[in-house]
Amino acid sequence: MVEVNEALVGQINKTLANVVPSPIRVVDDKFSKIDGILKLTLGEPDFSAPEHVKQAIIDDVAADDSHYSPSQGVMALREAISDYLTERFDTPRYDPKSEISVTVGAAEAINATFHALFNPGDELIVPTPTFPLYESVAKTRNIEVIGLNTAPDFIVTPAKLTATLNAHPNAKAILLNYPSNPTGVTYSVAELEALAEILREHNLLVISDEIYAELVYDAKHTSMAKLLPEQTILISGLSKSHAMTGYRVGYVVGPAALMAQVGKAHQSMVSTAPGPMMAGATEALRNGREDPVAMRDVYKKRRDLVLDGLAKAGFTAAQPGGAFYIFAKIPEFLNTNDLEFVYDLADTVKLGIAPGSIFGAGGEGYIRISYAASTEDLQTAMTRLKHYVDLKK
Repeated sequence: MVEVNEALVGQINKTLANVVPSPIRVVDDKFSKIDGILKLTLGEPDFSAPEHVKQAIIDDVAADDSHYSPSQGVMALREAISDYLTERFDTPRYDPKSEISVTVGAAEAINATFHALFNPGDELIVPTPTFPLYESVAKTRNIEVIGLNTAPDFIVTPAKLTATLNAHPNAKAILLNYPSNPTGVTYSVAELEALAEILREHNLLVISDEIYAELVYDAKHTSMAKLLPEQTILISGLSKSHAMTGYRVGYVVGPAALMAQVGKAHQSMVSTAPGPMMAGATEALRNGREDPVAMRDVYKKRRDLVLDGLAKAGFTAAQPGGAFYIFAKIPEFLNTNDLEFVYDLADTVKLGIAPGSIFGAGGEGYIRISYAASTEDLQTAMTRLKHYVDLKK
């Protein structure tokens, strides 16, 4: 172990020092130390990437694609993204030359967007419960996060949005994530149109994280980029739709005037995404648009399996309209301190799930279950949960 020079101990970014590590990862790491534990903590598809996508990557490597790519991504992929968004979600056609950047995952797209479009002290509205990364990145940029507690229905309604804007008239932007992590909630066209009307009136920048757009069960996903393109930065990627989490291909699109700045931020962070991974993403968007369908059908069956198991154990949860998470209320006869509950659950029956409070206000007393796991594992998980409940009665 190398001991740092004592004179350098304080040589750190003090803003970053005050940002805690990902709370999901902290919980998951603790669970990983328990032998025999079954974890449903991370949003990690248990499917493999499609074979034709893997072959495209292999072919690209064999063709010696080992050099720098254009900073904003190879043109073939940017063109594929533009066509995909227009043809699949009815967005305007984004110019591949000036309105699209390929990023190293959606997480880098979020970082680049925050870096490019906010100044220290700017106010960003973030509906909660939500994915903790947003607030962490905002804090590193000295962006003021304004929480919008959506509990108990976990929907941003016009009334909730208006009340938040009245209380914070200087807000510059709102971040929307739907289908939602952690709740699985998504929005109808009418609900989005009502929100878009208010956002248009207030000239708010909309950062719309739609990484789960292909995993909507009962209706077609509607993108905010379709309803409010002149104010929307759309973030997505291939991780969830094509089970390509480890390949790290995301993208961000929006009006050229804003994307010029996002592109500069992206370039300063990573220079460019890896060429072979972009070849795989191009193949996925050109020839693999049906790949998510089979996965989505399986996820829907797994959702119903978990909902049934939760109900038998005494938990209540709204039926998720998308993604692969269920946000369930801990029944009153159990310890409703969600952090204490999940640790006791892990110790007692070796089942690891995420506490709702780590997702922000409105998540207290809830648990998040990821059903991006095998059907067999989910059946075992529900058996263990029911056994735990029976022990505690």
